[in-house]
Amino acid sequence: MKPDSFTQKRHFIITLGKLLHKFGATAYRLENHLKNVSKFLDVPASFVITPTSLTFVLYNNVDQQEHNFIVRVRPGDIDLGALSRTNELVDELAEGQRTLSEAIERLQEIPNKPPQYSRFVTLIGFGASGGAFALLMQTSWAEALWATVLASMIYILVLWAERSKSVANSLEPMCSILAAICASALTLLDPTINAPMVILSSIIIFIPGLSLTTGLSELAERNLMSGTAKIMDATMTMFKLYFGAVLGLAFGSLMWGTVDKVDAIPVPFWTTWLAVLILSLSLVIVFKARPRHAFWGMLCGFIGYGASVWAASYVGFALGAFVGAFAIGIYSNLFARFLKAPATVVLLQGLVVLVPGSKVYIGLNSMVTGSQIISADQIGSQTFLIFMSLVAGLIFANVAVQPRSSL
Repeated sequence: MKPDSFTQKRHFIITLGKLLHKFGATAYRLENHLKNVSKFLDVPASFVITPTSLTFVLYNNVDQQEHNFIVRVRPGDIDLGALSRTNELVDELAEGQRTLSEAIERLQEIPNKPPQYSRFVTLIGFGASGGAFALLMQTSWAEALWATVLASMIYILVLWAERSKSVANSLEPMCSILAAICASALTLLDPTINAPMVILSSIIIFIPGLSLTTGLSELAERNLMSGTAKIMDATMTMFKLYFGAVLGLAFGSLMWGTVDKVDAIPVPFWTTWLAVLILSLSLVIVFKARPRHAFWGMLCGFIGYGASVWAASYVGFALGAFVGAFAIGIYSNLFARFLKAPATVVLLQGLVVLVPGSKVYIGLNSMVTGSQIISADQIGSQTFLIFMSLVAGLIFANVAVQPRSSL
């Protein structure tokens, strides 16, 4: 095989696309990235990427033939560390630091690397995400504590799902059922606990707010197939989580009855900044970001939250999200430009702090049961406006500061 034959180029492009999809790259970013890589390799190509399928059309200039490759895949899980390493490898190839054959060999090694963080560290990350979100919602210290405990217990189901396909297919409702049964039992020990809020906080890592935002972003980029599929998948995930919570609370009521709730003292406002710190740090672990990018990802969370809170005092909470998204969009593009890493590495960590996925869950509960988990007015229209503000903020940020990398 010649060093730079069409067969090698085709193998590299297809393998690159499959791996980046597996590592959680969004469809429109992945398509743009593959176009740039194929242009560099002098292979005319076209790509259609959706959450469950990949279509590659590659043209061989030598024999004047078109080569098609179609494969069905599972939706990818976010792995920012592997995404960064893959992008780094492409940069090395483009700069002549590696030959194509070396790049292919290295590309095949990336998914086989040991996990970025141990299971114990990941357990801490899962638990911390639940407690941090409870603090961010300004609940009580007790609710934050129990949300941390339940989120840590849920990670056991995640480990089980890695070994069982049937458990993986029903992971979301199983997690919310477990959280709901345990939360209803905890109300016997502490009547001040808001059980629905504890449930929501403990399963917050599964709430598909980020998927809804990226789906809307893909629709805004005219990637209609992928955007629609991602939104429908996120909606179904939300339904599964909510159904599991309702079913778990029903089981809990049958097993040990209900307890009249006593109002608890909420945590002071300054704890929200502590929550942003803990949540950002936990996302570094859950999203498997490289340690060298941990500080920049956490800083993105603070920038997004700080900008949105500052703007909310002038234009309201919903439009404040536009300012927050605009700030993290500019920050992530500058990060990619100066640190030569994908903007996604820090963008996702900042975006999670802003996305109103929990408000979708709360609105769904209000629509079904007529009761509110927390006091909130016009939560449906407010949530929709926040999502639109986030998408618009990211679009305008790309206009203000051109992204260096297509990822």
